[in-house]
Amino acid sequence: MPKKSEKKSVKAAVEVVEAAENELYKSVRTILAKARETVYTVANTAMVEAYWNVGREIVEKQGGESRAKYGNGLIDSLAERLTAEFGPGFTRSNLRNMRQFYLMFPIRHTVCGKLSWSHYRTLITIEDVAAREYYFNECIAAKWSVRVLQRQIDTQFYERLIRNHSPKSSKGLVKRGTPDPRDLVRSPAILEFAGIDAPQYKEKDLEAALIKNMRMFLMELGRGFCLEAEQKKLRIGDETYSCDLVFYNYIARCFFLVDLKVGKVTPQDIGQMQLYKHYYEREMMRPGDNPPVGIVLGSSADSAVVKYTLNEHERNLFAVKYHLSLPTVEELQRELRRERAAIEEAVLLLKMKN
Repeated sequence: MPKKSEKKSVKAAVEVVEAAENELYKSVRTILAKARETVYTVANTAMVEAYWNVGREIVEKQGGESRAKYGNGLIDSLAERLTAEFGPGFTRSNLRNMRQFYLMFPIRHTVCGKLSWSHYRTLITIEDVAAREYYFNECIAAKWSVRVLQRQIDTQFYERLIRNHSPKSSKGLVKRGTPDPRDLVRSPAILEFAGIDAPQYKEKDLEAALIKNMRMFLMELGRGFCLEAEQKKLRIGDETYSCDLVFYNYIARCFFLVDLKVGKVTPQDIGQMQLYKHYYEREMMRPGDNPPVGIVLGSSADSAVVKYTLNEHERNLFAVKYHLSLPTVEELQRELRRERAAIEEAVLLLKMKN
């Protein structure tokens, strides 16, 4: 019968072997995973470049963009012959997509190999040049999947952002360097991922749902956000207050304070957020930080509250309406037009006062 010391030696030897096997597996796995990623990247870049070149050839042989209809027969003939030789990836609709790809990205070096053909096929559906450029840049910077990109387009991610700007200032949004807080606050907010469909819910239910789906909430907020605290306790005088969610944005280099409200945002809610903002300005800002941004997130807000948030002394304070389900494009467009009109009216009133 083996002695205890012998059993320990055998066990130790087995552990050494297992450790060596695990270490070898991890090393080999890393090598193969990196090689697979490299192969995918190279293949994707080659495919995107090939489709761009196909699009260029089609446009040139058709006689340019203005004579596209005249050359439609060329696409039909090309699709038939390419499909016979290369398979179903070269249908008439796919070739038209390649043609459109070239027309919308005519400068070769601006085409990014980090995006897949599926990304570009989605991007070319966007007619507005500024919006397409914004989505293109965000896809690269935030590493959006095609599914995320489509979700952002469907919820008018860009349009909800420029809602905070005058038409003139929004034109330079994509190319600006250091972001203005208005470049990071979208209204209305679309929170369909929270999964709340009950007619009656409380603020704590909404907070719990957003925390549970924090990855999606951060995606809705935009780039550069990280969660700093939940129910942040603020001791001010003899009272203790709680800010529902506190984020830090490393791009804007400032805190974002978020309070959740069920129902209409009131002037009292705005006043409380002003208190939080002033506290953070005096007690929590670190060297190099920009002033904090306050967001009161409510299920409804009217133009009077919007005007209040645009007070000349509180430009970093926003009242934002949220939706718990996906509105239609038409509904969103109507809402954005109403809110833009309210903002422009408020700006006009401020100018008249000054």
